[in-house]
Amino acid sequence: MRLLQLALMLSCVLALGGCQTTGTQNNKISETQYAYSAAIRWGDFEGAVNLIEPKLRKQLAPTTMQLERYKQIQVSSYRDVGTEMDKEKGTAVRLIDIGVINRHTLAERTVRYTEAWTWDPEVKTWWLVSGLPDFWAGQ
Repeated sequence: MRLLQLALMLSCVLALGGCQTTGTQNNKISETQYAYSAAIRWGDFEGAVNLIEPKLRKQLAPTTMQLERYKQIQVSSYRDVGTEMDKEKGTAVRLIDIGVINRHTLAERTVRYTEAWTWDPEVKTWWLVSGLPDFWAGQ
């Protein structure tokens, strides 16, 4: 009887392992957005460029001068204030408030940034289509 119970428990554990949902669009968007926000929070703007949709990457990638400007700031916060996702269209939009500190003046301000994402079913990944945040818009 114990052997039957052990076999039944083992089959239940294995069945639960098969229920893993990694790889779905929902999980992939969360993983990709987490990696992107981590890159921005840690000032890895060149790494964040790798998450831009490959066909748009050359057009949206920051110039050498823009990358130098990114070195003048420190990201102090990165807060999601709203997300919308349309799985049928394969699009997602996320509103972000980013705290930015000027390294020279130590003045802090908040910048509102809108991320736009698109799902690529061929490679099963999400790509950023809105480009990196512009911390100097209007300045």
